[in-house]
Amino acid sequence: MFLFKFAWKFISFLLLVALVIPLWAIGKTWYTAQNETIRKADAIVVMGAAQLDGRPGEVLEARLKESLRIYEKGFAAEIYTLGAGAPGDRFTEAAASRSYLISKGVREKSITAVAKGRDTYRSIEALSKAEGIKRIKEIIIVTDPYHCLRSMTMANDFGFNATCSPTRVGIASLEEAGFRYLLRESGAYLAYLTLGRRGIHISDHVA
Repeated sequence: MFLFKFAWKFISFLLLVALVIPLWAIGKTWYTAQNETIRKADAIVVMGAAQLDGRPGEVLEARLKESLRIYEKGFAAEIYTLGAGAPGDRFTEAAASRSYLISKGVREKSITAVAKGRDTYRSIEALSKAEGIKRIKEIIIVTDPYHCLRSMTMANDFGFNATCSPTRVGIASLEEAGFRYLLRESGAYLAYLTLGRRGIHISDHVA
């Protein structure tokens, strides 16, 4: 009887943990998306997303519009655009982003394209190894609201002090993004916390 009671308590505890931890990840991802806390920084970092033969896709364009908004408000004087290209692409996400920002009046010398990485982790890893990046400490990441927490966590793990300025328009904005996106990002965040780099295989490139 004692063993039965102990086993039941242990199973109940495991079930509680299995329920609480995902709810905690969902709550933290949601809270971070809802509470922007950006401050002046050394650089703005635009996370990559799909580009269409040199033209930013809808998600990437929304990120670029937000980066342009905070750049013009003087939050940072430099912009780093991230993201490699898919196999067979003529352009990279970073290059397409850079071209877009130049077309909107940002000075060429203010933008650095880091054209490596097809997921969040590898893109930020490439940023941490970019030429001249050692002088950059404070960064503002520009990405989708539900992607903010995971991006900031990874950036902080690479030695940056990161805040996030989430997109305000488009299919990945808070008004448009569905509960599935929140669940996916919460799962990806939890996978990163528990599995580290091994947990990055969840795809986070959207069109």
